[in-house]
Amino acid sequence: MKKIIISLSVVAMLLSACAAPQGPAKAELPAGKAFAEGKEIYFVHTEASDPAISEKLTNMMKSPVIYVPTLAQTPDEALANVYVFSNGLAGKGPLGFQADVFDNPPGSAGYSPLRRLNVVAWTDETQASELKSAAEVLVAQTAGKLSIERPGVVINMPFIVWDGGKR
Repeated sequence: MKKIIISLSVVAMLLSACAAPQGPAKAELPAGKAFAEGKEIYFVHTEASDPAISEKLTNMMKSPVIYVPTLAQTPDEALANVYVFSNGLAGKGPLGFQADVFDNPPGSAGYSPLRRLNVVAWTDETQASELKSAAEVLVAQTAGKLSIERPGVVINMPFIVWDGGKR
């Protein structure tokens, strides 16, 4: 009789070790590194309003970025900005140049995961420097050092890790 009790307790222990973990399910997504207010942040791309951008980000991140055309209809006041560099310093940004720059990180009044794409081009690439805040980008634009185009693309880019927080 003792052997049966020991065997049953061993079986129960093994079964409990194989049980599904408690709590919410977790998913793994590739994160991009960028800057906000001079600090390093990490974020994910989940959807984009433009099919070519969606495909480019999918290929770059090796994870699906879903094409959602209605994102382009998001009211302007619900959007924050992301600045993506099309020339200048080589780096790991989506176009092969410096990392993206975000305004309005979580905790700021204008935070939104929905980002208006701003394509930044240096007027003279030899004068390019790494910019780490939206304020620096706008100062350089005002000084005529770079131009900013808004192609009307909206990308869902929630922050994962930021100065003072993480998910």
